[in-house]
Amino acid sequence: MCVVLIRSVILYILVIFAVRLMGKRQLGELQPSELVITILVSNIATLPIEDVNIPVIVGVTPILSLVCFEVITSWITLRFPKLRKFISGSPKIVIQNGKINREILRELRFSVDDLLMALRNKDVFNPAEVQFAMVETTGSISVMKKQSMETPTRGDLGITVDESNPPALIISDGSFIEEAIESMKLSRSVVEMLLSTYKMSVKDVFIMTADNSGSFFIADKKGNTPRMIRLGGEKNDKGET
Repeated sequence: MCVVLIRSVILYILVIFAVRLMGKRQLGELQPSELVITILVSNIATLPIEDVNIPVIVGVTPILSLVCFEVITSWITLRFPKLRKFISGSPKIVIQNGKINREILRELRFSVDDLLMALRNKDVFNPAEVQFAMVETTGSISVMKKQSMETPTRGDLGITVDESNPPALIISDGSFIEEAIESMKLSRSVVEMLLSTYKMSVKDVFIMTADNSGSFFIADKKGNTPRMIRLGGEKNDKGET
């Protein structure tokens, strides 16, 4: 049992390393070649775990070889677009100018139900709203609605807003996130002083975020109503002053 456990841990770490090396993609975003490598790696990794008579190196060697092959293939396809098209295929337009291309659907073996489900995954429940749709090489679908069906933006309404990055997590479960504090150009002393104003310490904080506008979100470990603090005034959890 101990041997199986050690083998499992070794191969677990190796597979994580292999997946990280191949890149950060969601499972549904894998190219065909990447999906094949992922399936092969997972199958090979199980062999030394299931049969203790198989040396671990028998599983390690092909996994590393497949990952190296995938990395090399990815580099080559970046240099040669025609080869990339041959291996990964090319995107297919299934809706253009609001019209559904039945020939492309047949080529992709997409049924009407498949198309409607893909549109629903993009929060489109009526095909009449779609101006353009394309099936990517990963099998996912990209959708552009008709302009008349798009939700108006603040820019469309003439509302001026300040552009800023999303809030950064600066305290997590009572511990500072050093990289985030540096990126927000804050210091520990400033954060601690702010918390002391509300009779709190860093260890009392479950989540604390900060943004470039000087706003802080604080949720304590006791489960009290979160605070939304803006330097110069405090807001409640609904954002009201």
